Amino acid sequence: MLLGGVALTALSIGGRYLNWLLLFGSKSQPVPELEPGIESRIHRPDGSVIHMEVRGPETAPTVILTHGWSMNSDEWAYLQSTWGDQFRVVTWDLPGLGNSTSPANHDFSLEKMARDLNAVIEASGPWPVILVGHSIGGMIILTLSKLFPNLLGSRVSHLVLVHTTYINPLRTMKFSSLYSALQKPLVEPLLYLQIWLSPIVWAMNWLSFWNGSIHRSVARSGFGGNESWSQLDFVARFYPLCSPAVLARGALGMLKYDARDVLRTIRIPVLVVGAEQDPVTTVHASLRIEAETAGTIKVLSRTKHYGLIECNPDFARDTAEFCSRLPAGR
Repeated sequence: MLLGGVALTALSIGGRYLNWLLLFGSKSQPVPELEPGIESRIHRPDGSVIHMEVRGPETAPTVILTHGWSMNSDEWAYLQSTWGDQFRVVTWDLPGLGNSTSPANHDFSLEKMARDLNAVIEASGPWPVILVGHSIGGMIILTLSKLFPNLLGSRVSHLVLVHTTYINPLRTMKFSSLYSALQKPLVEPLLYLQIWLSPIVWAMNWLSFWNGSIHRSVARSGFGGNESWSQLDFVARFYPLCSPAVLARGALGMLKYDARDVLRTIRIPVLVVGAEQDPVTTVHASLRIEAETAGTIKVLSRTKHYGLIECNPDFARDTAEFCSRLPAGR
């Protein structure tokens, strides 16, 4: 019994390394490291402070990258390392994530985040910008398009919407009928429970990271089987860093999201990037956005919600080609 207890304890804190050895072997490519950028902090009326960072030549087109939920701006490390100095890249952390602080009023609605993105656009300079958003980042961009339609074609020249959707994600994810039916009786109560039990959930998330269960969950929902260990561990590491209360409040905000009425009003170039096997924001959602915006679509094959990382060379090439259609923004 003692030996069994020792083995279980070792597995609970070292299962991550066992996954590494069993699934990937001992070799893995390192995660790209970026040179520090020029940092800024934007103070918002709701008490939150938004952290943004700028890298790249001043004369290059400006691209603003908005990361997915439960992540932070480091999510874009693979893309930025592949792009090099092609663009002037602005990254920012969504409220309550990364180096950005939470609003005092606990407002994590898509509308609040769209207003934050507008503030980032203003802080990035007076030139036209290209907006790139992954998952909730794409939803924020579409919400911005709804709240500030005058920006499209003036301050915003192109949109890149990556593994995202146009409505409450429960309605476009895999098994959407089941999740939609469970939204009120089960999903929402569990999210409120996560807010109340945030410290306990946070400790459990760290335990899940060290025992490898987060890695297995991320592999099932986020990758198509061609990822490296460094890519899987890179994504898994974000989850325990986040406040469970912040994640739950953001998820509740997404349940109220609906951008269907804005899609046909967008008259600037749009690139929609879907993932063939994505269970979180299915490729059908990407096809709907592409059809209604009259945009261009690229579907990454044999990958899921983190196709932008797993298929980074293809993703970086396609987005760079699309973004390069904008003349240098000076």
